[in-house]
Amino acid sequence: MVQRILVPTDGSDISTKAIHEAIDLARMSGAELIALSVKEPFPYSALSEIRPVSPQEFYDNQERVAAERVKKVVDAAQTAGLACKGTTVEALHPWQAILDQAKAEACDLIVMASHGRRGLNALLLGSETQKVLTHGSLPVMVVK
Repeated sequence: MVQRILVPTDGSDISTKAIHEAIDLARMSGAELIALSVKEPFPYSALSEIRPVSPQEFYDNQERVAAERVKKVVDAAQTAGLACKGTTVEALHPWQAILDQAKAEACDLIVMASHGRRGLNALLLGSETQKVLTHGSLPVMVVK
């Protein structure tokens, strides 16, 4: 039986669909939800002296956006009568942060969206979901 579900969110529409699926699954199984939003690190370049925003401004904006995304999940879960913990982390590779958080929280399942890249983009870029599937050992429910 599933006891803890990690649901990463990037704020996209397909991610919202995955959140609703995770909430439904948690409601049926009595599982706790853990919401995660991954923040990008500051794109520092020692070679460039021109920066459109300061590192602190960039960090503050990333934290604000990630916190808003997590709050939407927590609020939706609470509306459904479920326990939900929300967290944000900074990582260069979101897939790795997702797997690390799932391990740290002792999750049984990851529910996440597929962005459905196709063709050359899929070949060259892959997707965070594909990387979680490839590198992880936990069950992953992919929502399209």
